[in-house]
Amino acid sequence: MKANETRIDKFMASNETTFAIPVYQRNYDWTKVQCQQLFRDLLEIGRNDAQGAHFIGSIVYVHDDVYAASGLTELTVIDGQQRLTTLTLLYVAIYRFALAEGNDALAQRIFKTYLINEFSSETEKLKLKPTDNNRLALAQILDPNESTKVSGFSRLVENFRLFQGLVTSENLDVVQRGLTKLIFVDIALDRQKDNPQRIFESLNSTGLELSQADLIRNYILMGLPRAAQEKLFRSHWEPIEANAKNQTTNESKVSEFIRDYLTMKTKVIPNKSAVYDKFKDRFPEPNSEGLKSALDELRTLSEVYNKLLNPSQELDEDIKSALMHINALEINVAYPFLMKVYQDFVEGVIEKTTFIAVLELTQAFVWRRFVMGLPTNALNKIFMTLYDRVNSEEYLSSIERAIMQKTGSQRFPRDAEVVSSLKDKDMYNTKAKTRAYFFDRIENHKNKEHVDVSSSDITIEHIFPQNPDAIWRRSLDSEEYSALAEKYLNTVGNLTLSGNNGKLGNKSFEAKRDMNIDGGEEGYRFSRLWLNRDLKNCTSWDVSKVEERAEAISSRFLEIWPEPIVDLNADDVLEEVNIFDAEEPKFKKLEYAVFFGSKLILSQVAKLYVEVFRQLIDLQPDAFYGTNLGERIQLTDDNTVLRQALQISDRYFVEGNIDNTIKFDRIKLALSELGIEDELSIKYL
Repeated sequence: MKANETRIDKFMASNETTFAIPVYQRNYDWTKVQCQQLFRDLLEIGRNDAQGAHFIGSIVYVHDDVYAASGLTELTVIDGQQRLTTLTLLYVAIYRFALAEGNDALAQRIFKTYLINEFSSETEKLKLKPTDNNRLALAQILDPNESTKVSGFSRLVENFRLFQGLVTSENLDVVQRGLTKLIFVDIALDRQKDNPQRIFESLNSTGLELSQADLIRNYILMGLPRAAQEKLFRSHWEPIEANAKNQTTNESKVSEFIRDYLTMKTKVIPNKSAVYDKFKDRFPEPNSEGLKSALDELRTLSEVYNKLLNPSQELDEDIKSALMHINALEINVAYPFLMKVYQDFVEGVIEKTTFIAVLELTQAFVWRRFVMGLPTNALNKIFMTLYDRVNSEEYLSSIERAIMQKTGSQRFPRDAEVVSSLKDKDMYNTKAKTRAYFFDRIENHKNKEHVDVSSSDITIEHIFPQNPDAIWRRSLDSEEYSALAEKYLNTVGNLTLSGNNGKLGNKSFEAKRDMNIDGGEEGYRFSRLWLNRDLKNCTSWDVSKVEERAEAISSRFLEIWPEPIVDLNADDVLEEVNIFDAEEPKFKKLEYAVFFGSKLILSQVAKLYVEVFRQLIDLQPDAFYGTNLGERIQLTDDNTVLRQALQISDRYFVEGNIDNTIKFDRIKLALSELGIEDELSIKYL
């Protein structure tokens, strides 16, 4: 490795040199904000004669003494692409400005010094050699006539346009002086002596903002020869990047996709910031056969992942509809399971009806839990292992059985309890996407004329208004009025859909029902919506009507999100439960516990107490030593202050003279504080 302090203009003026951006690099993504800041810096240092050099970071490149066919020295840039590309765009803007002003001498100096290798072939002429998606954009902006046009959005073109608007005759000399004051650390690597991947990781750990997917891509491709890089990128990584993208927001989901893949394979959910590390742990050799096989699988799975992210890509209308519902519920935690099921459908393992039934079951499971207010963090582990329970001979029923065996916070809510919760749930003050999902499915169930609930013309209407006219108070006794205003206002029995919400407003029920201004038929009486059908002939609105309507909606709810019919015998019911769902341990003995996926054979709660805190303190000592949590579990290094000292480490003890219920409470407190409530399950004898 050689490191030198170098002026950026001298570096970019290097003769017969190209700066190659390898395919494993992330895309150019500097925004206008960063470009504007660079330009302001240049103006400031260019105007200040007393100011010396201005440091802009480092550029790291691999110099193998390998030359292009034309004789050019090719430097492979592994860090500094963003700065190098942005400065190139600024030089192009100065070049284009000089041409427009008729200053041909300046234009040719900039063009031949910083932008091209004058005596090279046309294909090798550009000094900056970006990846394919940016090469066309650079060619466009270099051409004064811009005869070549890039289709779609290009950040290179956008940032060039910004600089083009900023460079003027008044600041041209200042900008050029500023450019001569920019310095950077020039770090040249020798592939025979240095480890580019390790150096790249070190740079990333000190502030280079790369996604987990960027790091994984670099890890896979960086060590390969250029031709092999290109081949693997085109055949595998490029399709993965194209598929694992939210096409609505143009947001890359490759990091999330690989996290789901690792979850599916390892049955451990990686931390979002540790996906790269876990990927390397699983594939420690970048060029191994195991990694090549995994890339084949990732490319295949990315095709179904694409449809989970973008249901419109699914051609079958029935499946597309089910996927859109999954998407609306944002059941991302189910992707490790659904990817495998989707792949089974694509490969003909299951029929279309089975696939749709699994999608509907997934919705019912998640939606019922939402209505019940059950913790969402329990879903991660359920879906992580659910595919392992699939029996290909009875595909759907094996999944139903596996789900219905869950107990406690992981359970599939039964009809009676979910209906009870539904009637009382505040369905109005939920996330807009979730609320729309509910009303869309309720309204369009078995409806031949689909109602677009997402349309701005359709809104949620309170039958008893949020701000009722005085007539409501006069028509209802105080008890009924208070119940409607406080208990039932935002519940399903008092909510409906309307295309005339603004007109119906706070009026009396009768006025809302019969409104027909100038034949506009705004009232409930004229509505074709299922949700308004029971309102047409209703003579008044009170608590009993809300409850009757909630009952009707509940019946429809159970049709849309049904409970699977599964006969569970004693052997099917899992007695192993999360500690938060377990009965009190008073007068009970344990058969075993499962902590962080490992089975602990112990019968006494006291032994469980010691083992859990021993592991937690080993795992995260800072959370206990000298903290409020440590005080609450009576952690101390002086065993003489305890009535019964239980040793949990070489130096530390906790109080053991407490009953089993308090021991459980303290374990649950620690698990909650550390955010790992799902990591401990127990089974009583």
